[in-house]
Amino acid sequence: MNSTNSKYNFDNFSIKKKKNRRIEELEKREEYTTYQEDLAFAKELNLLRNDFYYQMVESEQVFLIDFMYKPLDILSGDAYSARKIDNDRAFYLIVDGMGKGLSASLGAMLITSYVNHIIDTCIFDLYELVDKTIKYIKPILLEEETVSVDFILINHKTEQLHYSKFSMPRSLMQTNSGEIIKIKSNNPPISKYIDNFILSELDISNITKFLFHSDGMVENSTRFGNQLYAEYVENDFLTSFTKDDLRAKFLWKIDEQEDDITFIFLNKLDLNSATIATKKFSSTLEDIESASGWYGDIWATLTEDAELQGMAAIVFSELFMNAFEHGNLSIDSANKHKLLEDGIYFDTLEELSKGCPRKISVNISRVEHQKNSYILTSVRDEGDGFDTEILSKIFRNSKTFNGRGVFVSRRSSLGIYYNSKGDKVLYLHKL
Repeated sequence: MNSTNSKYNFDNFSIKKKKNRRIEELEKREEYTTYQEDLAFAKELNLLRNDFYYQMVESEQVFLIDFMYKPLDILSGDAYSARKIDNDRAFYLIVDGMGKGLSASLGAMLITSYVNHIIDTCIFDLYELVDKTIKYIKPILLEEETVSVDFILINHKTEQLHYSKFSMPRSLMQTNSGEIIKIKSNNPPISKYIDNFILSELDISNITKFLFHSDGMVENSTRFGNQLYAEYVENDFLTSFTKDDLRAKFLWKIDEQEDDITFIFLNKLDLNSATIATKKFSSTLEDIESASGWYGDIWATLTEDAELQGMAAIVFSELFMNAFEHGNLSIDSANKHKLLEDGIYFDTLEELSKGCPRKISVNISRVEHQKNSYILTSVRDEGDGFDTEILSKIFRNSKTFNGRGVFVSRRSSLGIYYNSKGDKVLYLHKL
């Protein structure tokens, strides 16, 4: 090999080596960036507080509470909070920072974090909360920067809605007669120069559904020429029984998401007058089989759709078993896994069920909405309940073994909702 070829091979090797080193550096940098983005998004999720994650509120009626939080980027200009103030009151916050990127995200997250801190540490008063939040954020905002915010308080006992809306889109409410009522903003956006604000209230005794949302939803363009989704939101809300109904209608009408999207969907139901079947079962293995047969027989009278019957049966089996083993027999997940590993799980169930006085109550209701029928089933045990906050971890990680039955139940229904104690669960299907 002559010297020219040797020098060429050496130069070629050196170029490849530098290129490979550069690729490795870029891969490490990209990996680090991804890691930081994941941390940032995890931090955002931790700042967003949701006391109603897959929960319902039980008062004179049942409130089903659902959320859609869909950031456009890792750093979201939207944020929300949903807090249980006491047994009668629930507070909802939606924040929409001006523009996009880091500045909008920081503003939204600072307000959300501060509001949660006030709720956690002070006696709740809506006027004081709004006043303190404005005073906190004003020095932080830039000269031309504004923030749009919804402060919403619902008192389920007095059936009053108190609100202070700062340049947010109109909230929607549906009456018993199907009329849509719009709640306009009663304040300008929050800026460095805002001094006063208005707090208003409404009677909601005749309201059945609520929709609170950021502008990313209604200002999104649609596949229908130059029309924004604002042209369709009222009718879609009117014809939607659940959050998933509205979400599906929205996603079908838009070509692509253009901004952060946040909405809170509440459905108030009077199930007492809608009951079609109810029964109590003992905490025995025999009654588990009996309950499944009873439930299957009822569904056979409701629909001939074998697939729908099967999905309803799966959910009932999972949640009834949870009520039996975790609720009435007080077997926690760790103990259950140990019993399964030791091969004595069913023997233990049979032994613990002997003489157990606790019952499992099942109630089935049928609700009509927009010419559609929905079947709502509730299963209630007489155990100590559980901390429903663990549901957020279950649904964020579907591969987790603990709570797998709850995840399967959610996938096989239109929604599952626990009461605050965790001793009752409600789920629904559409006929």
